[in-house]
Order: sequence, then structure tokens, then C-alpha cells
Amino acid sequence: MNGDGSSLRVAADMARASGRLALDTEFVGEGRYRTLLCLIQIAVASPDGGDKRIDLLDPLAEGFDGAPLAALLADPAVEVVLHAGRQDVALVRRVLATEVTNVFDTQVAAGFAGMGAQASYESLLNDALGVRLAKSASFTRWDTRPLSPEQLGYARGDVEHLLALAGELQRRLRELGRLEWAREECAALSQSSDERDPQAIFARLPRVRNLSPSARPIARALVQWREQTAARRDRPVQGVLSDAALMEIAKRKPSSGAELEQIRGSGAANLRRRGEELLAVVRRARELPEEAAPREARPPAPRPEDAPLIALAEALLRSRARDAGIAYELLAARADLQAIVAAWRAGAPEAEVRTLRGWRRELAGAELLALLDGERSLSVLDGRLRIGGQAQR
Repeated sequence: MNGDGSSLRVAADMARASGRLALDTEFVGEGRYRTLLCLIQIAVASPDGGDKRIDLLDPLAEGFDGAPLAALLADPAVEVVLHAGRQDVALVRRVLATEVTNVFDTQVAAGFAGMGAQASYESLLNDALGVRLAKSASFTRWDTRPLSPEQLGYARGDVEHLLALAGELQRRLRELGRLEWAREECAALSQSSDERDPQAIFARLPRVRNLSPSARPIARALVQWREQTAARRDRPVQGVLSDAALMEIAKRKPSSGAELEQIRGSGAANLRRRGEELLAVVRRARELPEEAAPREARPPAPRPEDAPLIALAEALLRSRARDAGIAYELLAARADLQAIVAAWRAGAPEAEVRTLRGWRRELAGAELLALLDGERSLSVLDGRLRIGGQAQR
């Protein structure tokens, strides 16, 4: 690995000169509270595309200084190229305490180039560049040192051709007039995060809205205690206390070890190690003011009779995706279509879904609304779906 300060500064200078940087990471998430970032791979090329260098940076090394890389990632003048990079962005944002301001994701871009929304790095390299990449070490222990020659070779391979792949995809998208669509989609990845918000976690608990006003403060306190305990012990939160057990404890409000023992899922190990802690959390939370569940405006719920309209909506969107040569999955999920149809049926405002925003609305979202309003019709001609004008009343 060659991630010392001087080599990183050379790489940073090259990236700023060329305006591009390829990035990938290796990490271990199993059995931990939060995923451990184990390796950062970067590739940079000279402005003329000639010289290229690859650096493997070890964030686990004593005295590791990621500040030069953090500054590079936060520089909007430097395009950060990744493949399926949501977790990579989340990890470097947290570990390096930086923003990632200019992302280009080759998996996202491939969907706009008609190459599939979930295309693997290996398949894209083969399809776009004719490069075959052998992947052999993805599930090895990246948190052990020293890394093996096989691991180091694998890590280098993940970024070796990434800049060339991005260049080829951008060339194709520019010819198709879709590069800005892809950039719009990639921009959202800049905010990827793996930070854990106890309030959001509380809101996602199963059947949390059914909790009584006296049980809600206890559930909140248990979520906070579970997060702190899992972080301190570096354990997955469900291994500390499952959601089901947490909810049952909040409902039953046990005041003794015997009562706690009657709750399914609390676990004998929990009772031995943390039973008193749990009871203390419940005892303190019982003194908190009761909390009524908030009244939230809910969107109209889908109904069985919506199914034919949802099927028509999907047919239209699949047709437009095929005509445009992009992956249908980029346009909508079934839940998006259900929300659109349910809102239209109820005469409610437009559903707040991605299909009706930005480039998606331009490509097909507005036409979908027109179909529901009877301003478009669908028919079959020569085995292909045809989208016409005013529907027959």
C-alpha cells in the first residue's frame, strides 16, 4: 500500500489537474454496530489520459491522515467516479468527515445507456471496454493486516479501469442526449449516509403508531439505550435487543427481573448481562410525560380496483423506457405507481414520488398523468404498444 502523505499529495495534484478521481472502498460490516472502512482505493490520470496512478490507502493504519483526500472529495471541480457507490460515499463522508460534491456513478449511468439498472462492474467493463476482470477476494477479511497480494491485486482492479469506463459511458450518454439526466440522478448519491438517527429508528419500529401514550416514551428511551449499548460494544443493534422485544418491553413496562423474563425475545443472555440496565431504563422512562402518536396526513391508500390502472401505468412507462433505451427501474417502482393512481383516484394532490419529478416527469411522468385523465390512449399495433392522443370516452 502506498498511501503516505507525499504520494497522496501527488495523486491530489493529478486529480485536480485532470478534474477526475476514481474511488472504491473495501469494508467489513458483519457483527459490528457500524460498517468498518478498511481500505480506500483511488485512481487518477494525467490530463491527457496518459499516465495513471493507483493508490491504496489504509484508514486502519496508525497515524493515517485522510485530510488531503477529504479536501479532494469536497472539491466540486473534481469529478468522483464510482461504481454502485452509495455505501462508498456514506463511509468516506463519515470516516473522513467530508462532503462528496461531484459524483458520477457508472452503475447509474449504465441504466441511462440501456445497459441495465443493476449492471455489475465486471459486466460493464466487458460490454463497454472489452475488458475481463477476475474477481476473487471480495469476501475476504479486509480488517486483518497485512493484506495478501491477492487482496491488493483485487483492490487495484476495482479502480484500474473505472475512469476509462466512465469516459466511455459519458461519451455514449452525450450522443444520446442523456448525460444530464444521469448526472441529475448521480447527484443524489452525494448525500448518502450511514449515520444512525435514534428518532428515525424509533419512527420505523414495527407498529409504533399502535403504542399507547405511556409506552411511547419508554420505546424512545429503549431505542436510545440500545444505540448507545451497541455503539459501546460495537455490536449490531438487533443483537443487543430485537425490535420485537423492545416493543414488548415498552408495552408491558416490566418492573422486575421476573416480569422481564416473561417477555419473549428478551433473551437469557440479555437478562444476565443487561437486565438491570433495561429495568432502569424502563423505570426512568415511566416518569416521562405521556406522548400521543402524531396525527400525520396520510396519502390515499391503494385499493384492489386500482390494479388495472397500475398495470396500464406500468405498460406506458415500460414502453417509454424501451423507446428511450433506459432501464425501466430508473423510472418507477410499483409503490410509485400505486401512489400516483391512488392520489388521482381520490382527487388528491399529485403523489410525492420520483416518477413525477425532474427528468422522469419529462420522459414519462406527465404523460402518465395525461393517461389517467383520459388525454392519452393505449393500443396494440403490430405487436407493439402504441400511445395515442385523446382516449375514447
